[in-house]
Amino acid sequence: MDLQFRTAVIDDVPLLVQMLADDPLGKQREKWEDPLPRSYCDAFGAIDRDSNNELVVAIHGGQIVGFLQITFIPYLTYQGRWRALVEGVRVQREFRGRGIGRQIFQWAIERARQRGCHLIQLTSDKQRPGAIQFYESLGFVASHEGMKLHLG
Repeated sequence: MDLQFRTAVIDDVPLLVQMLADDPLGKQREKWEDPLPRSYCDAFGAIDRDSNNELVVAIHGGQIVGFLQITFIPYLTYQGRWRALVEGVRVQREFRGRGIGRQIFQWAIERARQRGCHLIQLTSDKQRPGAIQFYESLGFVASHEGMKLHLG
């Protein structure tokens, strides 16, 4: 499937939130309603203003079929090299299983290389074994134990 990629715009936010909410875990943490809570537009504005954050949509046939957020982070470790963090990856339900996720990640890996990153990392909820298998098929390795502390 031939995809084009572009930076998300504010008008994309309702569809992106709908995609985030379109699974059992997303339903628990997202608020897909009309109108959307202002927090989503505020978050989009912060992402859009930050040159180290990119919210990118995948387009097929003029329609958004997937998206991700990629954040570029400088570190003192690895001799001060940069890394990329991928979050919020989604593919529209009706387009799943067509290789779109793989193409989105190929784009993200190349983008990380363009930005001079030495590695790309992500987290995946342990309740998503299919996603974890997918990431492993792309060459990602579960080399670390991740932890989170929710602050409210």
